[in-house]
Amino acid sequence: MLKKGLLGYLPVNIVQALAGFGSIMLFTRLLSPSDYGAYALAFSVTSLVYLACLTWIEAAMARFYAAEKTETERADLFATLYRTFGVMMFAAPIVGGLILAVLPLPGELRIAIAAGLASVIFRSLLRLAQERRRAAGEVKGFALIDMVQTGAGFLIGAGLAFKGLGAAAPLAGAGAASALCLIFTLPGELKIARQGRFQRHRLIAYASYGLPVSLSLMMSLALATTDRFVLAGYLNEAAVGAYHAGYSLSNRTLDVMFVWLGMAGQPACIAALERGGREALLRTATDQASMMILIALPASVGLMLVAAPLAHFMVGPALADRAARVTPWIAAGAFLSGMTTHYFNTAFTLARRTRLLFVAIAIPAAANLGLVLWLVPRHGLDGAMWAAAASYAIGMAASIALARGDTALPIPWLTLGKAGAATAAMALALLRLPSGGGLGELLVKAGVGTAVYGVVALALDAGGARGRLATALSDLRGRAAARTAA
Repeated sequence: MLKKGLLGYLPVNIVQALAGFGSIMLFTRLLSPSDYGAYALAFSVTSLVYLACLTWIEAAMARFYAAEKTETERADLFATLYRTFGVMMFAAPIVGGLILAVLPLPGELRIAIAAGLASVIFRSLLRLAQERRRAAGEVKGFALIDMVQTGAGFLIGAGLAFKGLGAAAPLAGAGAASALCLIFTLPGELKIARQGRFQRHRLIAYASYGLPVSLSLMMSLALATTDRFVLAGYLNEAAVGAYHAGYSLSNRTLDVMFVWLGMAGQPACIAALERGGREALLRTATDQASMMILIALPASVGLMLVAAPLAHFMVGPALADRAARVTPWIAAGAFLSGMTTHYFNTAFTLARRTRLLFVAIAIPAAANLGLVLWLVPRHGLDGAMWAAAASYAIGMAASIALARGDTALPIPWLTLGKAGAATAAMALALLRLPSGGGLGELLVKAGVGTAVYGVVALALDAGGARGRLATALSDLRGRAAARTAA
């Protein structure tokens, strides 16, 4: 299941990467620094409302779908979750309206938040249908919908920004694309829901599992966004825009990789545990962790070493210099965050011990708040990026320490050591290259770094790299032969 997911979800993450990087390139140019900062703040506020009101329903679908054995049980699952969503969809605008009424916000930020709140309902409803497909192993269906939603959201948002909608444009684009996708996806989901019955005991079980997940994600959001609000308070929205640009550049690059691997890995781990027990889980989890380390570790170090040319190529001139200063520290934090979120924290969802997940995320969130309030007034942007990296390290340590018992996930130390050696060789090679600046430097260093890392990783057979490469080449030859025969 893991291999099928990795192959099937690869196009999804390519589209997400293109849209993510395209958003940075376009919106940092089409929006003023203050508008881009307002967009970052509005995204954080609307995400908080979304996590508080709706995410727990999606989490329940993702975890409990595979555990339902019959069509009747799954229909009851659908009926319970969709009817609950119908009630909760009214809570999100109410919560958002209270935020808009209470907080003294500038007009541009108010409009952006309102656009984000309107899009939250459509995005979450589509996400509920997506989680069902992912849990069921319907990779093609998930991939198609996700690619359409991501690509259309980017294009619509870019068009609205070009027309002068300002900070609200990216959020409105995402909501409009989700609404279009729901025209095709929602009828089939509701058909299944109508065949089932709302059951109170199911709702209690789903809420008991899902609400701690929502609270945990809210803590994750606080961990990732507290620094922006503190920067806005002590500096200005333009500083928030620069920080968000550098943060997005690093975090988005690595997040695409981690989301891809986690998108395939989490349902594979759930299926392995449900069907094969502890031994099957250990095999699947070790394979997933090895893949994450092999891909994301060199990527994070590479980002640190090409921060300046990458920022000047991707980010608008008004934000590029400060974004380049932020990128290396956030790259380190993004690696730690990705391993924690998409691997180590899976132990709590596997065990259905989501209250511990909340604790594991609350610890670094509290540490981040303290560090940001201490460092930002003294060091500005530098303080925010130092606090982010330190708090993500604390978060990984907390997650590993709290995950005990049969669902604790293994750490592939041998793979980590060999991948670390290959990454060190790559870093030494890149540091010897001249810094010519611009796209040329970026392309040369990316090519040399990839080649050096690949050669050393294969020589050391890091994480079974030789076997993985041989299997991939064999699959490609088999597919080519099948197409030729056809």
